[in-house]
Amino acid sequence: MIQDLINPKKFQHPISIKRNSLRQLKKFLEMMIIIRKTEQELAFAREKGVIRGPVHLGAGQEAISVGISKNLKKTDMVFGNHRSHSHILSLNLNFYKLFAEILGKKTGFSKGMGGSMHLYDKANGFYGSTPIVAGTVSLAVGAALAAKKSKFKSISVSYLGDGAIEEGVVHECFNLAKMLKLPILFVIENNLFASHMHISKRQPIEFTSRFAEANRIPFKVLDGNNVIDVNETSKKFINKIRDGNGPGILELITFRRYGHVDWREDIDVGVKRSKKDIEDWKKRDPIKRLSQSMINSKLWSSKKEKKLNDKIDLEIKIAWDKAMKDPFPSKDSIHKYVYSKD
Repeated sequence: MIQDLINPKKFQHPISIKRNSLRQLKKFLEMMIIIRKTEQELAFAREKGVIRGPVHLGAGQEAISVGISKNLKKTDMVFGNHRSHSHILSLNLNFYKLFAEILGKKTGFSKGMGGSMHLYDKANGFYGSTPIVAGTVSLAVGAALAAKKSKFKSISVSYLGDGAIEEGVVHECFNLAKMLKLPILFVIENNLFASHMHISKRQPIEFTSRFAEANRIPFKVLDGNNVIDVNETSKKFINKIRDGNGPGILELITFRRYGHVDWREDIDVGVKRSKKDIEDWKKRDPIKRLSQSMINSKLWSSKKEKKLNDKIDLEIKIAWDKAMKDPFPSKDSIHKYVYSKD
């Protein structure tokens, strides 16, 4: 039943991996582990005060961007939100540049000017993130319109949360995308919380895809912690969108381990979340479920996973140490990047 998707005690079992090669499975696993460990490093540094500005962490939601990004091309245009570390890293696993950006160093993605929430990597298809709730949704629709007019088979991807659904611009974007038959995939990461408030206190039902029905946009509601289902379903949607069939909406049910901002697990902007729910959601962890499925199928082992984890830990330490030593932007560069030269 669809209602089971929001029950943290459900979907804790291993996942089906039959239609995937070992190479693909290992890539999914490695990407999710890298993103998780990157965010854990950021959480630790923020707690210690090494990072001065806020960080909005998405640990627990890695399967979404990893599963979707494997189906995208360099010419596609991806737009994030305020919680976009996984979005940018799934397109370009350069955690060193992310570290440098969040530390305010000039070697970062946005030359140290954007921090955690203003990320940009056009060369790899990431066209930006912003702390404004739903702030990039209309930009993604505009990019889709440009792609359609240019006759290229590029598509636009808009990542938004369940809280963004409560912004009027999102509904205008759904309507416009449908009426103009635009090549865009709206990805709703429904982690059940908008900032500190649970969706049941804001909406009559926990699922947001009813707005897809209202606009007659093809949609699917999925377990967002199953990287295989996310990958396979998004591939079908993306292929149809790329072939000129108009927009699609994926609602992916997931859960973020940390609160709305920074490193704490058990609170959410001062409002206590259920520790029991958090522990149950950890059993539904996308990394553990994929890893266990691979081990059960005798394609993987705990020994191999330890070796992979040790390798990633070392790479992250080297990247962090390098970013810490990097220079800050010069004072005279403060106005240099106000206007784009593109």
